[in-house]
Amino acid sequence: MSIADIRRDYMKATLSEDIVDQDPFRQFTEWWIEATRAEIDEVNAMTLSTVSEGGRPAARIVLLKGYDENGFVFFTNYESRKGLDLKLNPYASLLFFWKELERQVRIDGPCEKVPDAESDEYFYSRPEGSRIGAWASPQSQVISSRDVLDQNIIELENRFQGKAVPRPPHWGGYRVRPDQMEFWQGRPSRLHDRILYTRETAGWKIDRLAP
Repeated sequence: MSIADIRRDYMKATLSEDIVDQDPFRQFTEWWIEATRAEIDEVNAMTLSTVSEGGRPAARIVLLKGYDENGFVFFTNYESRKGLDLKLNPYASLLFFWKELERQVRIDGPCEKVPDAESDEYFYSRPEGSRIGAWASPQSQVISSRDVLDQNIIELENRFQGKAVPRPPHWGGYRVRPDQMEFWQGRPSRLHDRILYTRETAGWKIDRLAP
């Protein structure tokens, strides 16, 4: 079978502007609960897209670590490619794809670092190996071999032996504060349902988009 012949029809559900919640965060919570109940593998995995100062886009998978009415939080190395992109162009797009439910959620908006206390709280909840790893990896930089990481880990384990591993100054959280959120429900014949929320001064505007 050729790549062009790979296709499937989406049949599981519908989505209407008449039935969605007026608040996109409540709508997200409704879908989030359904996604977790569906036992989707790594339900919190999301594509994070950033754009460099020169306008070059980049995307990668990161993990959602929390959300509320203020936005959606993930953690990373501030000196990674995404961190440098966000420093120069502080806007991001998040995308969840829950194929088991034939759904996508896209979240767009400005992105900012979370307070140090919030980064500390999450960092100290991580396993020690992950805390060591945050120090060991010069994320997104070219390294000569895997041996660089292995040697860094040995040195760091010796340095922090018997001590709490502190949060590196180059590591912490970001919060994407949505000004748009789109909920996509797969439908037959590629005529999908797309409901877009756009933030306005008085609240959220809700529109249907053509598929």
